[in-house]
Amino acid sequence: MTAPVIQKPGHQLLVATITELAPGIALSVAVAVTAFATAPYVARALPVPAIVIALFIGVALNAVAVQPVFRPGMAFCVKTLLRWAVALLGIRVGLAEIIALGPATAGLVVVAMAVTIAAAFALARLNSQSYAYGALAGAATAVCGASATLATATVVPDYPGKDADIAFVIVAANSLATLAMVVYPPLCVLLGFDAQTTGVMLGATIHDVAQVVGAGYAVSTTVGNTAVIVKLFRVLLLLPTVLGIGWYLTRTGLKHGQAHVPVPVFAIAFIVLCLVNSAVPFAPFASSLYAPAKTVLIEASNWGLLIAIGALGLGTSVSAIAALGWRHVATVIGTTLVILAVMTSGLLLLQFI
Repeated sequence: MTAPVIQKPGHQLLVATITELAPGIALSVAVAVTAFATAPYVARALPVPAIVIALFIGVALNAVAVQPVFRPGMAFCVKTLLRWAVALLGIRVGLAEIIALGPATAGLVVVAMAVTIAAAFALARLNSQSYAYGALAGAATAVCGASATLATATVVPDYPGKDADIAFVIVAANSLATLAMVVYPPLCVLLGFDAQTTGVMLGATIHDVAQVVGAGYAVSTTVGNTAVIVKLFRVLLLLPTVLGIGWYLTRTGLKHGQAHVPVPVFAIAFIVLCLVNSAVPFAPFASSLYAPAKTVLIEASNWGLLIAIGALGLGTSVSAIAALGWRHVATVIGTTLVILAVMTSGLLLLQFI
């Protein structure tokens, strides 16, 4: 006769869950806070954002984080917390500003993103890598660097070395975005682009938001404003990109449950926040309440991503990253060159139409 299963009361279960998650969450938060505090000092020497600093700090503390007591909380940060931080990105996007770009520009950006993701899968296959790595590299390049990499990780099946791949793509995308911040503005001058076209070029080809802002406003306010709007358009396309990648990975034959499309609440929240952000300008009575709420939600998103990347770094070993090899580098550089080539060709063509 089997012994009856005794279930804990709800409050006891909640306390047990919090107790189990607390050490890993606390360690991840400590990494995020340290990264945030040191970022201004690091920026004096190198334009490295806090999210990349958090990754490096986490990786440096991997020897501490391997203890089993930290694992549940770190997993919570990388999965659950990450999804909600990604959902809150919707509050940054306004449809009206994107519509103002015009259909030709918007269409070119969409085509460039689609070609880049397709190229990432092709390059991954050429370099004897999995489609999963191609998905991570393609999303990081096509959409928005670290945020897109982390969001895409939610639909990429678990496999040996996944954390190392995610960490590598984030570091590589940020490094290339920093290089692009310096190289692309002079390239636009060489190509004879005006202020608006330069802004489109920078916003559509530089991976991370911070570098887009730095590159754009270093040229002029007009260029910076246009670059940010184009970048936000790419952020708006984060959700359909992630859903499309999840669908594609499922179509390649991966078992259901390994790669699934995350349509649930966090995806709906992303869309709702985007619509709210677009509707508020038409309701002036709500603006006084909305502005503080928007600031809070943006900060919550920033901290959620920072804590998630800290947890990711804690779970990644230096030896795992070092073992990746030149093929990983080649794939990310390849996708960066693809989106640059497509946008440059498209913008030159639009000038003659």
